Amino acid sequence: MSVERQPPSSPYSNGNANGSASRSPVRQRKRPSSSATASPPSDSSTSLKQSKPSRPPVDWEIPRKTLHSSIGFLTLYLYASNGNPRTVVYVLSAALAFIVPCDILRFRSARFEKLFERCVGFLMRESEKKTTNGVIWYIIGVIFVLSVYPLDIATVAILILSWADTAASTVGRLLGPYTAPLPRSIPLIPFVPFLRLPLAPRKSLAGFIAGSVTGAAIVLGFWGYFYPVRDAQLDFHLPAGFIEAAQDTLPAQVTEVVKQSVEFVQGLDLSVGRWIGLGTLGTVCGLISGTAEALDLGSLDDNLTLPIISGGCIWGFFKVLEYFTGSS
Repeated sequence: MSVERQPPSSPYSNGNANGSASRSPVRQRKRPSSSATASPPSDSSTSLKQSKPSRPPVDWEIPRKTLHSSIGFLTLYLYASNGNPRTVVYVLSAALAFIVPCDILRFRSARFEKLFERCVGFLMRESEKKTTNGVIWYIIGVIFVLSVYPLDIATVAILILSWADTAASTVGRLLGPYTAPLPRSIPLIPFVPFLRLPLAPRKSLAGFIAGSVTGAAIVLGFWGYFYPVRDAQLDFHLPAGFIEAAQDTLPAQVTEVVKQSVEFVQGLDLSVGRWIGLGTLGTVCGLISGTAEALDLGSLDDNLTLPIISGGCIWGFFKVLEYFTGSS
């Protein structure tokens, strides 16, 4: 009994249908490895992932800011030349009587709207093209302060509107993205939670600081250097009988130190009380300016609220000084 010898196994395939061995090698499919299939990221994709989103271009509103700031120089000139505020109020009222009908008409007539924006559109923001023109609120605010407040306080309020508002807006656009936004509200009186001032979170700490510093500079320059018409209220001095009261309440050694310090300062012949008064005025009015510019009062335009609020608070501060110093 003969046993058929099986052919040795080979890396080739079994025979074909007629029994002849095929010499073609078997094709084995290799599994693609993850390292082989994953192509390295291209430079362009890596740069896209690593690149930060670019900031949108900033609209500096140069024509608008130029007009806004020029009003302050005109106001300062009128005050220095003893201009009559009534005349200014009459001129602004006449301008308002012309601008308001034009502003109403541009909402009623598409043809007039195109003509209006072609003439003064470069001074308007995009948001103002669908609402009341900001110039109207600007003029109303100026008329109010000139009609209600003392002339020097009204002038300072207009300067804050013209220069502090411009500084806060410009610095806020430049440095605002790098500083924290303002909180939604701050307490009007410390530790009294139900009396709070609403602030605009869209405004930044950089803009608030710029508005405060500019407001303080306006006040110090106006009342401290150019027109010192309120020195009597800003000259801080020790109350009568201060040394005698110190002798009755303080130890003898401390009383002697206080007495020698007061005599030393008086011997220098320096207006220390005036500098203390100006420093207090600049600090308070700077905070008033920055806070009034940052307030969020709903739909009210800051061109209207800024001069009214800042001027009213500064006038109230002088009334407090009159009460404590006994001057007027």
